[in-house]
Amino acid sequence: MSDRADIALTAATADIDVRAITEAEYPEWLRAVRAGFLKGPVVPAADVEARRAQFEPGRFIGAFEGDRCVATFRSFAQEVTAVGGGFVAADAISAVTVAATHRRRGLLTRMMTRDLAAAKDRGDVVATLIAAEYGIYGRYGFGPATSGTVWTVDVTRAGLDPRGPALDGARIDLVDPDVVRKLGPELHDRVRRATPGAISRGDWWWQLHTGAVRTDPAWTEPFYALYRAADGTVEGLVAYDVDDKWADTMQPSNTANVRSLIASTPAAERALWHYLCSIDWVMRVKSDWRAPDDLLPHLLPNPPAAGVAMHADWMWVRILDVVRALEARTYEGEGELVLEVVDGSGLAGGRYLLEAAPDGASCTATTRSADLTLDVGELGRLWLGDESVVRLVQLGRVREERAGAGRGADALLRTSRRPWCLDMF
Repeated sequence: MSDRADIALTAATADIDVRAITEAEYPEWLRAVRAGFLKGPVVPAADVEARRAQFEPGRFIGAFEGDRCVATFRSFAQEVTAVGGGFVAADAISAVTVAATHRRRGLLTRMMTRDLAAAKDRGDVVATLIAAEYGIYGRYGFGPATSGTVWTVDVTRAGLDPRGPALDGARIDLVDPDVVRKLGPELHDRVRRATPGAISRGDWWWQLHTGAVRTDPAWTEPFYALYRAADGTVEGLVAYDVDDKWADTMQPSNTANVRSLIASTPAAERALWHYLCSIDWVMRVKSDWRAPDDLLPHLLPNPPAAGVAMHADWMWVRILDVVRALEARTYEGEGELVLEVVDGSGLAGGRYLLEAAPDGASCTATTRSADLTLDVGELGRLWLGDESVVRLVQLGRVREERAGAGRGADALLRTSRRPWCLDMF
C-alpha cells in the first residue's frame, strides 16, 4: 500500500470506534448483524429479547460511526474435541460482518486482532469459526480443519427393507422436545468425546433447536426420533422435517430433511438412517452436514443411491498455543518432529520439538534444525488430522527442510477417521 493510500485509510477509519458493546447497544448491534447477512435491517423486538440470554460483556464487539454500528464481531467460550477425545478451550468466533458501505477500511482486522489477543491472554488453546467466504480468514492464521458433506438418498434405489430396520430388542420412538432437552445433552457428550472436531453444545443450543427459544419467525417444529438399545440406553437421536410434495399423478414425492442426527454406536446410526428411509411417502432423505467419510452411503445395500448434494470446508482452526494444542491430542505412531511455525501476528510462532507416541506426547521450544516450516494456518489445517503434509508440501504451503519429513509427519498427524464438526455456529 502506498503512503498516500495508507494516509487515506487512516483518515477514513479515525472516526470509527471499535469497542466492546454495552447491553444497551445490543439491539443496534443485532441490526447490523442482520444487515450484514442480508436479512434486512429491522430486528423484531421478540428476537432481541430471545437473544439477550446470549449477551456476554466484553465478547460482543462493534465498530461504531457515531451511534451507528457498521461492523460486528462476537466470540464465546467453546470446547473442541482434539484427536483422542480430549477437550481444549476455544475462542469461538461468530456474527462477523462489515457493512457494505464500510468495507476495505481494516475494521475486521481491528476486531479480529483485539479478540485473538484477548483469547491468548485468557489461555484459549485455539480459535474457531465457520467461514462464510473461503478467502477471508487465512490472513489471520486460520486454516480449514474439517469439511462437511450433505447427501441425498434416493429411497427407491437404496435397497433397504421398506418395512424398516430390524432392531433386535432395541426401539425407536417419536418423542417430544422436552424429552430431547432432557436426554439429548448426555448423548451428545458421549458422541463428541469420540469425534475429533466436535464442539460443545450449551443449554442455549438445546433450547433454540427444540423451539423453547425462538428467534426465527419461520420456525417449524421437527419430528424427533430416539433410539434406545435393548438395555434402554439412549444411543441415537434424529431431528427431521418432511416437506409436502406430490407428483402430478398424485403420487408422494416427499423429502425428509435431517436437521441433526447423532449416534454413539454404529447400530444406532444404521437403524436411524434405515428408519428415515422407511417412512411412508418419503422418497428422498437429505442428510445434515456430515463428516466427508460418513458411514451413510455404505449403510445402504446400494451405496450410489446416496449422492453428494453439497461439500464444503466447515470449521476453521487458528492455533493460539502450539504446545498445548499438540500435547492435547493423541498420536497413532511414534516419532519426533521439529516444526518451524511462522505467525505474522506473533501469537504462536516459534520452533517446536514434538515427541509423540501412542501413550502421550510432549511439545517444547527447541533450537534444533527444523524438519518442516509452515504458517500457523497450515498447522491449524493439520491439527485434527484431516490434511496430508505431503499434499501441502506439493502445493507449496509447507516447506520440507529435511527430505522425507512430510511422510514422517503424516504418519504421526493423520487419523484413521476424518474429523467432523457437527454444528454451525
